[in-house]
Amino acid sequence: MPERESTTYNFSVKDSIVGAQMLFVAFGALVLVPLITGLDPNVALFTAGAGTLIFQLITNGKVPIFLASSFAFIAPISVGVAKWGIPGTMCGLAAAGVVYMILSQLVRWQGSSILHKILPPIVTGPVIMVIGLLLAPVAVFMAQGKSADGALVLAPYNKAIIVALVSLVATILVTMLAKGMIRLIPILCGVASGYVTALFLGLVNFEAVANAPFIAWPNFTLPAWNLEAIIFIVPVAIAPAIEHFGDILAIGSISGKDYVDDPGIHRTLLGDGVATSFAALLGGPPNTTYSEVSGAVAITRVFNPAIMTWAAIVAIALAFIGKFGALLSTIPVPVMGGIMILLFGAITVIGLNTLVKAGDDLSEPRNLIVVSLILVSGLGGMKILGLGGIGLAGILGVVLNLVLPAAKK
Repeated sequence: MPERESTTYNFSVKDSIVGAQMLFVAFGALVLVPLITGLDPNVALFTAGAGTLIFQLITNGKVPIFLASSFAFIAPISVGVAKWGIPGTMCGLAAAGVVYMILSQLVRWQGSSILHKILPPIVTGPVIMVIGLLLAPVAVFMAQGKSADGALVLAPYNKAIIVALVSLVATILVTMLAKGMIRLIPILCGVASGYVTALFLGLVNFEAVANAPFIAWPNFTLPAWNLEAIIFIVPVAIAPAIEHFGDILAIGSISGKDYVDDPGIHRTLLGDGVATSFAALLGGPPNTTYSEVSGAVAITRVFNPAIMTWAAIVAIALAFIGKFGALLSTIPVPVMGGIMILLFGAITVIGLNTLVKAGDDLSEPRNLIVVSLILVSGLGGMKILGLGGIGLAGILGVVLNLVLPAAKK
């Protein structure tokens, strides 16, 4: 195994190659979010690259981590785009980034323990479960060749199911059996397998690629003020805020550095928040730290943060290739549907695992009440003052956790 390299920020030809490879690791998940939610993948590439550079600027270029599209926001973005359009939805996403910024200042003032007080596992676990379970029907509809809401038939059922199963099985096999760098790109492998199958079944149309210019400006979209979208989307920031803390601990363990202390979790959280709000100002999905890329850092043993600068530069460059975005748009719905069946189930299991690892007694009345009300209000369609779904579940969980008396020991 190669010796551990310094985390000092410096440029080299080797780092540029490794940086491009890091984008390859993140690519499948990065573009999957905009393809599912109806956003422009070229914009997502640009905002991921720019967001990573913003993060590096705020953290003084000390953390070798890449920021890109967050899965936690798939459900609210999908609902928001259908209800308020992309501009209104972006207003809510920009506000979610502001929540990160506020939390970063709370952490700077009170220390990281404040996150555990406001957002303990008894709240974040079931909220993450709600995110995954709400998306389950979307995955099934798309795997069957329908639109996300099931209203439109986009591909024949028999062909769609075959493509979805190939995508799903390929993703599972790579996750379970692959070694080295290949194991870090199961989504990309699943998309490639499903896409090839769709080609043979005649489900791919290249007309958009032929008509697209080679170089094109990404379809940036400015946000429009929408208070309803803000109230709906902001509570979703709860889950990725906690996930961010875990990702920073993970990359610190990999590189042998204490990033919670230097540059500080308040700086990394601030960088994530500013990057998310910046992405929303241009019509891109919220950013989050990518665990897949941290895994790639562990395998390559290249800890120089400059590799993420190269990954960001490559992402920004790809964003201006019009035919590349058009090619991504040719991916049939069942390809993504097959992968989403596993992906959204995995999100639910992550929430469940959060509860299990915390070791809280769920039969204890206080815990039972908090978890029950989060799940039922989030999944049952309850609305209070226009707030429902994940937003209601998140706010309800935080409030209940703060006001209900602690169990007697």
